[in-house]
Amino acid sequence: MPSRVIRRKINFSLARLTFLLWAGISTASGISCTKDAAAPQAATETLTSPAETHLVSSTLIGEYSTSQLAGRVSDIPIAGALVRYPIRVYRLTYTTRNTDGKNIIASGALLVPTVGGQPLPLLSYQHGTIRPDDESRAPSYYSPNSEVYSAVSVLASTGYMVAAPDYIGYGASKNLPHPYEHAASLASASLDMLRAAREFGAKEQVAVGKKNFLLGYSEGGFATLALHKLMEEQASSEFTVTASAPGAGAYHKSAFADYILKSDQPLSFLSTYVWVLDTYNRVYGINRPITYYVNQPWAAQLQTNLYGEVPSQAKELFTPTFRQGILDKTDAQLLAAFRDNDIHDWQPKAPLALFHGTADDYVPFFNSQDAYNAMKARGATSVELRPIPGGNHFSSAASYTLQAYAFISQY
Repeated sequence: MPSRVIRRKINFSLARLTFLLWAGISTASGISCTKDAAAPQAATETLTSPAETHLVSSTLIGEYSTSQLAGRVSDIPIAGALVRYPIRVYRLTYTTRNTDGKNIIASGALLVPTVGGQPLPLLSYQHGTIRPDDESRAPSYYSPNSEVYSAVSVLASTGYMVAAPDYIGYGASKNLPHPYEHAASLASASLDMLRAAREFGAKEQVAVGKKNFLLGYSEGGFATLALHKLMEEQASSEFTVTASAPGAGAYHKSAFADYILKSDQPLSFLSTYVWVLDTYNRVYGINRPITYYVNQPWAAQLQTNLYGEVPSQAKELFTPTFRQGILDKTDAQLLAAFRDNDIHDWQPKAPLALFHGTADDYVPFFNSQDAYNAMKARGATSVELRPIPGGNHFSSAASYTLQAYAFISQY
């Protein structure tokens, strides 16, 4: 575990690192990969049966000294003091299940600190939203514009082995559509990356401890809570969650849909919500044309570019038929898809802290409040709600990182 001395050196300067760490929640334009980070392999053909092991390959991307890691954050006071160990970064490929249940090859980055043989706690880091046209920011590319390159690397250098899955649709599986905000596949791709990380440790004689921590913000927060749930409910014989700290995830999809479709206010996230609808329409076999959901002329534009600009008013963008079916609770297929992605209402066992900005107008605060209320009602004793007063979706990321790191460091 990172030493208490190192943890005491954390201050608000680390918060400034967060804007590098959580770049994935923005829509910044992509940057080509660095010289030492070759593109991940293309996905192989679909397998017909599950493999006994998950790890397919590991490729060393680079070895980075403490001075190199500190140099990446040289403009941030004290950040260099957090760097404790040199790290090696690997690109892993591994088997996982696609949304249709078939095995595919996925990828991720594994950051391994050199600590002299002591067992490493394993930290699963789930990245935020990455548009497909900005794919080079996926963790396995380890390019300077990715979330794992700077602050996550500093986190690894404090003594965590960090497993950072690309998810389906990026890296080795980039020929497949990313199942955006689909809880089951985000969780399973992340869990299988953890399995591959442990297999890597056994193969390379890297001691991996029994502690498992989970972090992620925005889509990564949703993926983190889904992963926590999957690990406790279906993989407890393999892994014990030590602590998790998801941030600003859309955990209550059914309530979120009502919030959007009732709104008379401008909403800044409707282009990403179209992506959610497209994912559920496909994954759950609903298969309606986009004109069912979206008014013209935007429907025609989105058929060409799903990630294009849309109006900010829900009533202007979405068709009356779609809106009525959700608000009147008559659209059985889509309502069932939303319920399948409601991950707020269950009873976690491991310590869980839900972080969220109270003024978040991208993923409203009620998502975390509803999760906290539902979990407490089910008898959860180790769940905490950690509001970030006055923070919006982007400004809260700094406080989230600082507080989430402090939270998991207790364990």
